[in-house]
Amino acid sequence: MAKNIRGNGDGPNGENQTYTIPGRGVVSRRELTREIEQGKHPDFHNYERDGIDYARANPDGAKSNNIDKK
Repeated sequence: MAKNIRGNGDGPNGENQTYTIPGRGVVSRRELTREIEQGKHPDFHNYERDGIDYARANPDGAKSNNIDKK
């Protein structure tokens, strides 16, 4: 269960095809979204765009834990 998952912006047009999980390293978008569906990352949810799921941090008002934080 990670709190600071980061999107790598490595897909076409900058979308996240992989994510970095602290202490674990890089995981694919598909693997992370599957883990979110299984409840392994309760501070995150999946967002579907054009039939593809992407990970998103649950809204909490803190910018420090956003996936696309620069």
